[in-house]
Amino acid sequence: MPIYEFECASCGHRFDRLQKLSDEDPTICPGCDAPQLRRRVSAPSFRLAGSGWYETDFKKDGDKKRNLAESSSDSSGTKSESSEKAAVTSAAPAPAAATPAPAPSGSSGGGD
Repeated sequence: MPIYEFECASCGHRFDRLQKLSDEDPTICPGCDAPQLRRRVSAPSFRLAGSGWYETDFKKDGDKKRNLAESSSDSSGTKSESSEKAAVTSAAPAPAAATPAPAPSGSSGGGD
């Protein structure tokens, strides 16, 4: 269940409330009993950073690193290993493109 932050427009009292998405927001301020509550938009208390927080959370020490978002139907791991090898080879820099031919010098024919 998400945690919502509320603020009273009358007295400025702020509080958090754990509630279901389907629950109605409170309307009466617990600090001053005024019907002036509004839901605040606030930053979450966690930050998703890096190459995927789910790769390291809730893992056993013996598990090897893998992408949990992939299909779990292939339990042998050979498909993911071959795709990792393909990703490494495709990550190599492509050869430089041929340099374009220089533009011909002189008039382009027709500007009288």
